[in-house]
Amino acid sequence: MNELWKQVNSNIPEILQTYKKIAVVGLSPKPWRASHSVAAYLQDAGYAIFPVNPGHDQILGQKCYKSLSEIPQTIEIVDIFRRSELVLPIVQEAITVGAKVVWMQSGIINEQAAKLAIEAGLEVVMDACMKIEHAYLE
Repeated sequence: MNELWKQVNSNIPEILQTYKKIAVVGLSPKPWRASHSVAAYLQDAGYAIFPVNPGHDQILGQKCYKSLSEIPQTIEIVDIFRRSELVLPIVQEAITVGAKVVWMQSGIINEQAAKLAIEAGLEVVMDACMKIEHAYLE
């Protein structure tokens, strides 16, 4: 296991218990999509969800934003549902807006983005499902 993987995914329980404001990048309005079911689950669990999808005005009853920088409040977790090769600019924006955590969902791995986030002081979760991890804690 390389040094990076020792730093990611190490504080999942604390992250889920501490932070409650989640920007969901790539949230789909389609109920059968993973991003939709995960965000709906988190919303039902008491988290504040901020959809980030430039193609929609509203998802899950919440206003949609075109980017993280448009969200008018502090975001704690940036939950990413985008292909691995598209993650780096999202992480750069997460750093800029002062997020505390970058969470790359199951199947999403971008070591360059993870290193950048860690160097900027953010916690990183990579290749893990927020819904599954939360349900495991319950």
